[in-house]
Amino acid sequence: MRILVVDDHALIREALRNVLRELDESVAIREAASAKDAMLLLEQDSDVDLIVLDLGLPDRDGFEVLGELRERFPATSIVVLSAFNDYANVTRALDLGAFGFIPKSGSREVMLGALRLVFAGGIYIPPDILNRAKAGPPIPSATAGQPASSPHDLGLTDRQVEVLAQMMQGKSNKAICRTLDLAEPTVKKHVTAVLQALNVTNRTEAVIAVANLGWKLQPPGR
Repeated sequence: MRILVVDDHALIREALRNVLRELDESVAIREAASAKDAMLLLEQDSDVDLIVLDLGLPDRDGFEVLGELRERFPATSIVVLSAFNDYANVTRALDLGAFGFIPKSGSREVMLGALRLVFAGGIYIPPDILNRAKAGPPIPSATAGQPASSPHDLGLTDRQVEVLAQMMQGKSNKAICRTLDLAEPTVKKHVTAVLQALNVTNRTEAVIAVANLGWKLQPPGR
């Protein structure tokens, strides 16, 4: 397990080292105190399983860095760790492809649980964000009052479920095209069908809806 921690505070990096070693004693941890250092490390060796990214970096906007990392290193999972854990920042990070958003105020147990979920193929969303989302559009159901137990209950095809799994991994339409060997117009149609079935308007809301429903989606090859 190889992890890159990107945070400009030495104390935070030290605390993260201790938490990450609880996941696996043999974990290889690299550290960067800025976006520039992180990019240089990844250019030298991009074989990283997880990037833990602070949004408050000294040299670049954290969201801009997140977007670039997802574009340049699509196979690497990214988890955001930030003190700015309001609804807008969490949903923006998820929309840019983060696999989770962990508040810096969270306990060691919360961080461990979130990271284990991400390594298991899930996406970690803070409970308060999930609770706020539940007050929004109703959870999609196959029958009145009964939440759908699987994507197929909402009428999604096998191919649309594969597209949804890729969306849950933060993949862009172009990345989904490459992975599933589909034309971009076809992917767009599938994404539209998925959003409609979930009764949401964008990818972030789709991620939250799937999390609320408790579905376990695995992309091809996992």
